[in-house]
Amino acid sequence: DGLLLVVVIGDGKLVVPVDFVVRRPDPIGVGGPCRDKLSWAREMIDARLLALSKRGLHLPAPIITADSWFSDSKLMGHVRHRHQGTFLVEGKVNYTFTLADGRHVNGHDFLEGEWPWRTHPWEPGVCYVRLQAQSPTYGAVTVVIVDEHGKDRYYLLCLETALSGPVLIRRWRRRHWIEFVFRVLKHLLATESCQVHSEDAYYGHLVLRLMGSFVLFYTSRVVCKGHLTMEEIIFSLKHYWRFVDLEPLALQALS
Repeated sequence: DGLLLVVVIGDGKLVVPVDFVVRRPDPIGVGGPCRDKLSWAREMIDARLLALSKRGLHLPAPIITADSWFSDSKLMGHVRHRHQGTFLVEGKVNYTFTLADGRHVNGHDFLEGEWPWRTHPWEPGVCYVRLQAQSPTYGAVTVVIVDEHGKDRYYLLCLETALSGPVLIRRWRRRHWIEFVFRVLKHLLATESCQVHSEDAYYGHLVLRLMGSFVLFYTSRVVCKGHLTMEEIIFSLKHYWRFVDLEPLALQALS
């Protein structure tokens, strides 16, 4: 179901992964359905939460953030009904809505219009508007328009929820730090320096480094809890990780 593209340089001493894609497997029979991105996303979410619960980690109803290109109404509904969660995305300017007072607006109106702004209770320089609306695609939705000093205005969208505007904004901003961690992690895995002869050895290199990064990150979280925020921990580790050899950490964890 996936395709890994690697470049082998020389006589096999240097193997460099350059791309990975999820492909649709060949349909079985004439007109057989293929697996699409929506099916993949539902399966990954379900499988990860099930794996965590089997290991004793029962998470509360999750708020899942996503890029605007994956704002699918079926996936939103699946997360709500299957996991009692909220799928939060950034709205687009061409989306259309009907507000509670009967007005018809679109995403451009949200970004350019005048609204009864509220001051964010935790973050200075941030104002927001929380609205209930009907969408022809998503049904009943909650919309949060965010106006932050020095930045472009944007709005967030999810299925109708009782969660407040500041809570939704906070969850959305964690998406930035998740992406930041993945950028650091890509550097940390050092795939370009993995000079092995076989695919198994290459994956072994990745697994050891993933384990090492988990040990380092978890230890930092325990040591710094109460002294640094999660954002400060991530930012500090960004500079520290460059000088750490992770594979000994992973081997020590195994022992």
